Amino acid sequence: MVPKTPVEKNKTITSAKHLLPKWYAVYTNPRAEKQVHTRLEELEVEAFLPLQKTIRQWSDRKKIVVKPLLSSYVFVKVVPKEFPKVYKTPGVVKFVSFEGQPVAIPQNQIDNLKLLVNSDADIEVTSEPMAKGDNVKVMSGSLTGLTGELISFGGKKKVVVRIDRLDQNIIVTIPVTFLKKI
Repeated sequence: MVPKTPVEKNKTITSAKHLLPKWYAVYTNPRAEKQVHTRLEELEVEAFLPLQKTIRQWSDRKKIVVKPLLSSYVFVKVVPKEFPKVYKTPGVVKFVSFEGQPVAIPQNQIDNLKLLVNSDADIEVTSEPMAKGDNVKVMSGSLTGLTGELISFGGKKKVVVRIDRLDQNIIVTIPVTFLKKI
């Protein structure tokens, strides 16, 4: 057997990285996130739909409703050859793309989202651009390990977890004593 040259070894490593599944965001039809998530799982595609519980007020009652944290977005973990299967799923409009190519979402941003939706934190979502601040890490409480950008709203300290490729920001109120600058 002929040993591989450094260039051939690098090509093998690069092609192996290409085969690893990555997280991507798909844009769905309005109010179709839950159905798309279910259909993707039926197709054995790893999917993540961040949900939040909110209290809805009607004239005669209040009810706890579970709704998507990010309207019209579902996350999928796939390899590029699985893109057509995702595209063909009813309710999927398109992949979130940059220059015509689906953009991978870093694993740490998905981990941060999972941490947020599994916590009891008061969560607010906004798409307005945020001013840059200190990067912080939550050191105690139910969100321990969450990293984000520190900003201030009306004197309250809040952590912003920026999901860059979606132009979305998630805002969580956390006592400043729980935070450590990184």
